[in-house]
Amino acid sequence: MDSLLSEFSSLSSNLSAVLLQGLVTPTQTLVAMFILIIVLFFLKLRSRNVYLVDFACFLPPNNLRVPPSNFIEHSEICGITREAIDFESKVFERSGIGPEACMPDSVHEIPPNESLKNSQEEIELVLFTIVQDLLNKHKVHPKNIDILVSNCSLFCPTPSITSMIINKFGFRSNIKSVSLSGMGCSAGMLSISLAKDLLKVHKNSLALVLSMEVVAPNGYRGTTKSKLIPNVLFRMGGAVILLSNKKEDKKMAKYELKHLVRTHLGSNDNAYKCVYQEPDEAGHVGVSLSRALLKMAALALRTNITTLGPLVLPYSEQIQFAWSVIRRRIQWGDDNQKAAYVPNFKKSFAHFCIHAGGKGVIDAIEESLKLKKEDVEASRMTLYRFGNTSSSSLWYELCYLEAKGKVKKGDRVWQIAFGSGFKCNSAVWKCIFDIDPTQKNAWSDMIHLYPIQIPEFDS
Repeated sequence: MDSLLSEFSSLSSNLSAVLLQGLVTPTQTLVAMFILIIVLFFLKLRSRNVYLVDFACFLPPNNLRVPPSNFIEHSEICGITREAIDFESKVFERSGIGPEACMPDSVHEIPPNESLKNSQEEIELVLFTIVQDLLNKHKVHPKNIDILVSNCSLFCPTPSITSMIINKFGFRSNIKSVSLSGMGCSAGMLSISLAKDLLKVHKNSLALVLSMEVVAPNGYRGTTKSKLIPNVLFRMGGAVILLSNKKEDKKMAKYELKHLVRTHLGSNDNAYKCVYQEPDEAGHVGVSLSRALLKMAALALRTNITTLGPLVLPYSEQIQFAWSVIRRRIQWGDDNQKAAYVPNFKKSFAHFCIHAGGKGVIDAIEESLKLKKEDVEASRMTLYRFGNTSSSSLWYELCYLEAKGKVKKGDRVWQIAFGSGFKCNSAVWKCIFDIDPTQKNAWSDMIHLYPIQIPEFDS
C-alpha cells in the first residue's frame, strides 16, 4: 500500500508539472484526470476497516471468591508476617475491590500451589471457556480463524498460549499466531494493534485476540511493601475478542475501530522502573509498584492524548488547548502559573473505559480529564466486582456499559490502558448499532445490583 501511494503521489506531481507547461491537450487532461479518479477509487477499496464482531469475558465460579476475611486468614495460615498482613489489610480496605473478586483454585490451597500444571489449568479454565462460548455464539468454525494473538505478561509457557488454543480447538496449520508476554496491563491494546495491522494486510480475515494474566504462580511471599500491593490488587479473569475486516461482517459487528494510539516512556528511567519485577533481598520474586506510578501514568496519558486529541477533538477544543499552551510558554504576567487547558473529551466520547488498575489510577484519570463520577462508573464497578484483571479489565468495563444498556448507535468509546514499561495505549471504537442489554455477558447475572456505593477511606 505504501509503495502504491508513493507511485500515485509521484504520478500526480508529474502530471501537475506537465499541465503547468501546457504540453497536453484538454482531451488528454480529461483522460489523465479520469485515470487519477480510478486510482483514488482503487485506493479506497484497498482501505480495510477493522470491525469488532463481538467479545466475551470470563465469569469465575462463586467458589473462587476471595473476601477480605478469607484473604487475611489465608495469609495468617500460610505464615505471612504480621506486619505484612497488616499492610495488605490496609491496602485491601482502600483498594476499591469488593468481596466477589476471585482467585484461581490453586491459590486457595494451603500453601498456594504455584506449579506449572496449575498455571496451565488456569489458562485452560479461563480461555478455553470463553473462546468456546464466543465461537459457539456466532457459529464460527475454528478453521475459519485466520489470525490468533494472545497476551499474558508474567507467564510464558512452552508450548505457547496460542499453541494451547490451536491444539484445543483444532485451528488450521497456516494460522498466523503470536503470543505476547512481559508487556503489562496495557498488552490488551497492543494485541488489538497487532491484530489490526495483520488485518490491514490480509484481506477477508478473522482475528481472535486473547487477553489475560495468570495469577496462580505470581504471588509474592516476601515482606517488601511495594511488592505486596499486587497480591491485593490482581485477580483472575480474561477476555476474547473477535475482529474482522470482511465487509459483510459489518452488518453483525458491534463496533468499528477508529483509532489506536500507543505511547511508550521506556526511555525515562523513572517510568521504566515504576512497575518492575525483581527479587527482594531474600530472593523472593515480586512485581514492585513504586510511588512514582501515578505520576508516570499521568505523564504517559498526557503524551498519548497529544497524538489522540487532534484525531478526535473538535477544532474548538484543539484551539483552546493550543492557546493555553502558547500562553503559558510566553509567560504573560501570572498566566504561566495557570495549568494548561484540559480539553473536554466528553464532546468526542460517550463512554470511557479506564484500566481498573486500582482506585488511585481511576481517581487520578478522573481528575486529570475532569470527568464526572458517572463517566468512570464502569471502571469503578469493574474494579469492585472483578478486581484488577490486568489487560482484560477494559473489556469487563465495556461489558458493564452494554449490560446497563448505555451503548447506542454512533457512540464512541475510549479505552485507556496503562502498563509496565511504562506504557499508555488508547483505542477508540464507534458503535455500529444499539447494543441490546439483554444479551448475556459477564455482568448479566448481577447488573441490577449496580452501581453500588463503595466505602471511602482516608489515605
